[in-house]
Amino acid sequence: MLFYWNHLDWHFPNERMEREFHSHQYWRKCMPGGVKTDRQGNYYVSVPRWAEGIPATLNRIVLKQGKPVLDAFPSWEWNQAGHVHALQSVLGYEIDEHNRMWILDQGKINYAPSPEGSQKLIVWDLDRNEQLASFVIPNDIAPYRTSFLNDLAVDHKHGFVYITDSGNGWPDHPVDAAIIVFNMRTGTFRRVLGGHYSTQDFPGFRFAIDLQPVYTGKPLRIGCDGIALSADRSTLYYCPISGRNLYAVDTALLMDFHTPLEAVGRAVRAIGSKGTTTDGMNADNKGNIYFTMLEEKGVGLYQPGTGGFYRIVSDDRMMWVDGLAFDQRGSIIFNSNRLHQMFNEPEPTIDWSYPYNLIVWRMFIGSDVKSYLYA
Repeated sequence: MLFYWNHLDWHFPNERMEREFHSHQYWRKCMPGGVKTDRQGNYYVSVPRWAEGIPATLNRIVLKQGKPVLDAFPSWEWNQAGHVHALQSVLGYEIDEHNRMWILDQGKINYAPSPEGSQKLIVWDLDRNEQLASFVIPNDIAPYRTSFLNDLAVDHKHGFVYITDSGNGWPDHPVDAAIIVFNMRTGTFRRVLGGHYSTQDFPGFRFAIDLQPVYTGKPLRIGCDGIALSADRSTLYYCPISGRNLYAVDTALLMDFHTPLEAVGRAVRAIGSKGTTTDGMNADNKGNIYFTMLEEKGVGLYQPGTGGFYRIVSDDRMMWVDGLAFDQRGSIIFNSNRLHQMFNEPEPTIDWSYPYNLIVWRMFIGSDVKSYLYA
């Protein structure tokens, strides 16, 4: 365990913000999403604004009196809610091989429709601490009402980014999920596999963790979420949360924006069941695909060469594992955030007195193991 909390807390810029945060108990809806580390060894964590009162949606972990707290990144000004050019709600992001952070802004706060200009892909240079580019994701690519921009994979070799839109941004409405492809050279987006069976929630899907049904009041319905790009950049893997299957499609088809949408759909391959539902995914420089195991409380591995699925780590405290990443020093890092307890309906079931509710984990894999980005 690198860091752990019973609930998240921040290094606030002033006493007023700190007092308001604690008096309203906004921490009850502060969930760590993705965790990453840069080449300097700094750790970052996203906290999506799925409720009001989240102080900052993208953060760096710092120590305050020996305890880990969050500090807004790249600044508090950049995290102002209601300012469409600032970061509104970040879940997925990536730190590439050039030490640049690709930040995917969902745009929406508390599941309200995304204001125009708020959905965007921002590129931030971590060495120079400055913005390099910002690309607005329009309504025709990610509908402001239904979109739920989730995670992404970056391919500098060919100049593309792949994004999952989980399509659950409108509560109590059918899922409208898809894959979004971004061409770095032209600055254009394309939406593919919209409504395709592989990107949607599996009909009637139910699952439980520790024999406790997830979301006791109503079933969880989330489309494609986890996404991973093979080390040779030829295959994109993805999966829904509401389902156990892993899917794949050749990136050559996705990179050609003239490929008919029907042809992309026909090319999707159902790899098979992971034996568990999954949130975060990632890939290493050896060709392996890593996936979180929600039902089995840990992290699993898929080896394309053998077609085998394997469990590599599990722990009773790994409740709702997400945010798989690499530290480029031979280890994977990930977090467990008890999403299913924090956001359970009709009432949360999380025990806020438990010290290990939220954990950032590190596991050594091998001295030569790095992210797919370093293949």
